Amino acid sequence: MTPLELRTILEQVREGRTDTTQAFDQLLGAFRDQPFEDLGFAKVDHHRSIRQGFAEVILGLGKTPAQIATIAAQIVGQGHPLLVTRAEPAAWHAVREVVPEAEYHELARAITVKRDVPMGVGTIALCSAGTSDIPVAEEAAITAELMGNTVDRMYDVGVAGIHRILKQRARLEAARVVIVVAGMEGALPSVVAGMVSVPVIAVPTSIGYGASFGGVAALLGMLNSCANGVSVVNIDNGYGAGCIASMINHL
Repeated sequence: MTPLELRTILEQVREGRTDTTQAFDQLLGAFRDQPFEDLGFAKVDHHRSIRQGFAEVILGLGKTPAQIATIAAQIVGQGHPLLVTRAEPAAWHAVREVVPEAEYHELARAITVKRDVPMGVGTIALCSAGTSDIPVAEEAAITAELMGNTVDRMYDVGVAGIHRILKQRARLEAARVVIVVAGMEGALPSVVAGMVSVPVIAVPTSIGYGASFGGVAALLGMLNSCANGVSVVNIDNGYGAGCIASMINHL
């Protein structure tokens, strides 16, 4: 049972369209279902959406296309939305064989199937410092959109041309939460956080020259931000940023 289905049952009881006995039987049936599906190589968590508000997400790294497709079929078969992160085209072709409606987002390297989910309260603003940071930013955007959020993208607005981000002030101030994706020295989240009164989620990327140490320099810079309200996820973790932003936007 998805959160939307659970909400529908409760609303029907409130409005008198379903009596408590019918609702109890429906809920009991859902919770009697096996909470996970054992596929041998994976155990698919069908109750993830009940506990956390969104279905299990598949990490494509380290899995074969056949394994990804089998797990995806189980998730979609239960009526859940589908998100596969870090997926190569071979995985998408395998998934499409069993889930024809699946979409592939090349920049984000994500496979998705949309379903009706509760919508977030406001808008998530998403900034990338440079064009090279867009793949990580798109992973965050696709994640947040699939979880029921409106995302306002602002790309290539890094501090090397500070006027670019300053021009976006009205859009940033209109957001309920901001995701800022940056490599190199990772300065953009501090600048953005100094302009807004909402949480800023900083995403360091592995983009940069040798002394960036594959994103470690950006990570440390963001962790040492002097601006208030900045939280930091792991290097290149657009998915994690999208999840956190969605949770904030659904409060």
